Amino acid sequence: MAYRDLREFIERLERDGDLKRIRQRVSPRLEITEIAGRVMHAGGPALLFEDVEGSELPVAINLMGSRRRMGLALGVGELEEVAGRIDSLLSTRVPESLLGKLALLPRLRELAAYPPRTVKTGPVHEVVERGTEVDLGRLPVLTCWPQDGGPYLTLPQVITRCPATGMRNVGMYRMQVYDRCTTGMHWHLHKDGARHFEQARRLGTRLEAAVALGGDPALAYAASAPLPETVEEYLFAGFLRRAPVELTPALTVDLEVPAAAEIVLEGYLDPGESLRREGPFGDHTGYYSLEDDYPVFHVTAVTRRRDAVYPATVVGPPPMEDYWMGHATERIFLPLLRLVVPEIVDYHMPPYGVFHNLVFVSIRKSYPGQAFKVMHALWGQGLMMLAKVIVVVDDDIEVGDPEQAWWAALNNIDPQRDTVFSPGPADTLDHAAALPHFGSKMGIDGTRKLPGEGFNRPWPERITMTDEVRGKIDRIWKELGLDG
Repeated sequence: MAYRDLREFIERLERDGDLKRIRQRVSPRLEITEIAGRVMHAGGPALLFEDVEGSELPVAINLMGSRRRMGLALGVGELEEVAGRIDSLLSTRVPESLLGKLALLPRLRELAAYPPRTVKTGPVHEVVERGTEVDLGRLPVLTCWPQDGGPYLTLPQVITRCPATGMRNVGMYRMQVYDRCTTGMHWHLHKDGARHFEQARRLGTRLEAAVALGGDPALAYAASAPLPETVEEYLFAGFLRRAPVELTPALTVDLEVPAAAEIVLEGYLDPGESLRREGPFGDHTGYYSLEDDYPVFHVTAVTRRRDAVYPATVVGPPPMEDYWMGHATERIFLPLLRLVVPEIVDYHMPPYGVFHNLVFVSIRKSYPGQAFKVMHALWGQGLMMLAKVIVVVDDDIEVGDPEQAWWAALNNIDPQRDTVFSPGPADTLDHAAALPHFGSKMGIDGTRKLPGEGFNRPWPERITMTDEVRGKIDRIWKELGLDG
């Protein structure tokens, strides 16, 4: 289902008993993080802080911080439903008969059935502040951790347009608030926003940008998703929500913004301007990312609803809310990964791997060296290039259970024979890499070995009970009185 806006989603969570209103007065500096962090690690509810020091606006946090809420945010009971829709489209074969082709049209139309729709205006323009009226200090922007360089926007939809192609991009990049009208723009060099900024530098022009906060939660998820550069995020959001995203023209920049957003910051980045020091920042790795220089975003206008809700998240020692957003990506994009690496059965990025440090992959192995082929294929797929360790196991291993995956891999490896190291791009947040943005990867072949791989000893069978005995014990289990 599509939500009209963020508050409709909040109302849904509250009806379900999955949202807690916090009425005590709290500070956006550290205190909200400490409360939200405890709730996130305990698997607790979404939170709405109604009385935040220094601002009239409430703060909503942890709205997508569980498997169930992440599914609800995308309008499904299980995330695999979205993957199933994508898989169905990818596996479509064109029938030979005319009637078969006509029957196929509704399925194919879904690929681009919900392009963004432009409307004249929307609730996000109920309050408008321009120029000297702008004061980001009125927003309840969180300072999450004691050594953070300042307060940060943590759940923004950053909208830019490529100066060369006109292609719109929506990305999620943290933004340190420097003063009343400027922030940092922490986009890594692998991101589309950074490429747009570099294009503007080459052309000698400013890069206009708008930052949306709120709207249907599918919009925020789409901004975080690792989409190909040719797939626009708000088109993908329309596919997810089965309804077009309504956009309205911004007031001071030539961009369109979600009409039902809670808050929008409009402005520009000037490639001719010196970069500014940003950070440190307590990140999803559980460590502070170090200070570095990034472009400055100049805010020319702030528009918002009269009763705007400020959406935020906290990243830190996993698992926190961002893990569930990453888990959604893992489930939803599996069919696309299988399209280019068809032997993949499943994959999993456990929370302690913080997305880029560890990936388990199960495959249907049919020839020698296939596990190594899969590792290198994955390192060639978009942001999977940043995966530090890839562990490949056989298709009968449940990679969603890391203990089982490690058990299988560690039993099946000869370390010298089955481990490969490869140089390649490193995540900007990888503080252990030898150089910024560049380091090494490790692949571990935890599959059964074939004679063609030089293994001529008998390979042992896994220990399993017969289905007959398991079924019988299942039937009499309650009678045994062992359930407690």
